[in-house]
Amino acid sequence: MLDRPSQAGPREPQASGGEEPEAVIRVRDLKVAFGDKVIMDGLDLDVMRGEILGFVGGSGQGKSVLTRTILGLVRKQRGSIEVFGENVDKLDPRGRRRLERRFGVMFQQGALFSALTVKQNIQVPMREYLQLSPGLLEELAMLKIEMVGLKPDAADKTPSELSGGMIKRAALARALALDPEIVFLDEPTSGLDPIGAAEFDELIMTLKQTLGLTVFMVTHDLDSLYVACDRIAALADKRVIAVGPLATMLASDHPWLKAYFGGERARARLPADQTRT
Repeated sequence: MLDRPSQAGPREPQASGGEEPEAVIRVRDLKVAFGDKVIMDGLDLDVMRGEILGFVGGSGQGKSVLTRTILGLVRKQRGSIEVFGENVDKLDPRGRRRLERRFGVMFQQGALFSALTVKQNIQVPMREYLQLSPGLLEELAMLKIEMVGLKPDAADKTPSELSGGMIKRAALARALALDPEIVFLDEPTSGLDPIGAAEFDELIMTLKQTLGLTVFMVTHDLDSLYVACDRIAALADKRVIAVGPLATMLASDHPWLKAYFGGERARARLPADQTRT
């Protein structure tokens, strides 16, 4: 397997002037259930401004459910969710709409509209939230296409004409359509080969720096966790059991974390000075 660039591991988010980083998403005592099946119970989590937070957990444990709950797509049974200091349960429809404009979402597998071209897919949120002339819509869509590293001729292609990596980039371009402050990525490198996954990680890190994004990345990709993420939050036992840089994960005695970050595949990706003994 092709190795990705070696780095020292996730970096703690920094605030200017030596201040403590600001939590732009604050989740407290969250409970989510589907019928009798409880997915999360007592979950707490902060996402800091300007960080890439990797959210990791076992298959079927509810990683994507948390994203959808924060977005208001899944109903919670208990707890509070604050975004930019506002309790989302107390927002009126106009306040909710304002908040949604500050989000960008890239769903797993892209979730592009199959009957629309790449350009038209990117323009969907622009048409919903903005009143722009056709010329400006065209210009902004092409700007987003360039931003994510797609060639201009991708604009008029439909999803069926794109490779897996191009679909990911097109979906990211749509997530960036409204110049969001927070971007939610659901398994962004799944299905990509090692080269494509490494390039996508590099793209996310570059966009974070140039656009000042906060990124909430649901992933199981060990390379993404090691290379791209400032902090990692781990989901097990229906709650976040650990959050912090890579060293926090490696130091944990929780059985799932020991198996995930201490297994043979994980050790093969770790720099030698961080390998768990």
